[in-house]
Amino acid sequence: MLRVVFNMDMVLSPSHPQDTFLPHVECGTVTLIGATTENPSFQVNTALLSRCRVIVLEKLSVEAMEAILMRTVNSLGIRVLDQDGHSDAEDGNSNSAAEMPVYIEEKALSTLANLCDGDARTGLNGLQLAVQARLAAGKQSYSYPGTKKSPKSGVITMEDHVKEGLQRSHILYDRAGEVHYNCISALHKSMRGSDANASLYWLARMLEGGEDPLYVVRRLVRFASKDVGRAGRSLALTQAVAAFQGCHLIGMPECEVLLAQCVTYLARAPKSIEVYSAYNNVKACLKNHKGPLPPVPLHLRNAPTKLMKGLGYGQGYKYNPMFKGPVDQDYLSEELRGLNFFKKTH
Repeated sequence: MLRVVFNMDMVLSPSHPQDTFLPHVECGTVTLIGATTENPSFQVNTALLSRCRVIVLEKLSVEAMEAILMRTVNSLGIRVLDQDGHSDAEDGNSNSAAEMPVYIEEKALSTLANLCDGDARTGLNGLQLAVQARLAAGKQSYSYPGTKKSPKSGVITMEDHVKEGLQRSHILYDRAGEVHYNCISALHKSMRGSDANASLYWLARMLEGGEDPLYVVRRLVRFASKDVGRAGRSLALTQAVAAFQGCHLIGMPECEVLLAQCVTYLARAPKSIEVYSAYNNVKACLKNHKGPLPPVPLHLRNAPTKLMKGLGYGQGYKYNPMFKGPVDQDYLSEELRGLNFFKKTH
């Protein structure tokens, strides 16, 4: 039996001929052991996924992240300073490989544990960059509150090194992965549920994570017609299209307030799926129709030529503006008369 360990994101990309693994996995010759940061449904085809056991690893808690970071700084010989500026070790116990002892603020570790969003790799990388940022800044003299010590050593601080070391938003967001789809789904459902507060949260989660504002506003245009529709003579579609034009003109970050205004309007607007449901009923009618589709009634046809007029095209049509009040005229083919596509709507 051959066991293959791989990075699923790289090896089992959609372009990879995954079916070549199937017979070998099926007979047990090859055991695939892979890891991916994304939902395997997006990377592994259905046939191969059905032969695999998927184990979901959840985000680490802040407490677990603090323990990992503390273990790391201890192994590196970095000393932790509490709020009063006291170190957890004496100067004589410093790492012999270091010319000068290196310190890190306790609140800097705590901040880093919160910023990494449960991802140990992000936390460790952030710590490494913070240390490098401190060392690159050079050794300076510091006085710590509550202590007479003023060693000429590097102190890793929250503001100057941890946040600088991360050099990006701490919000983990993948514009092509599962989080992308989860967040847009949450935004849709929050607006549909008329929760403006939650809607703004999911909007900010996407924008602050680096989502394309034009993608978001395109979804808002769709929502304005599908979920709000004609309820209460709403101007939802006008609002959404105006927001799209504004986002296209000015871009981020200025357009974020346009999106926030539009999302709030859509969330608070009355909802109606009358048009959406009616159109789905029409599509179902077309799909389920047996035999040839019914022809357009002669009186509704255009007659630009003499031949068409001779065949009866347009004959008997009643031009509505010439009549006062309702006009007794059919607009559906004979076999479709009596159908009401709006009848099944809520």
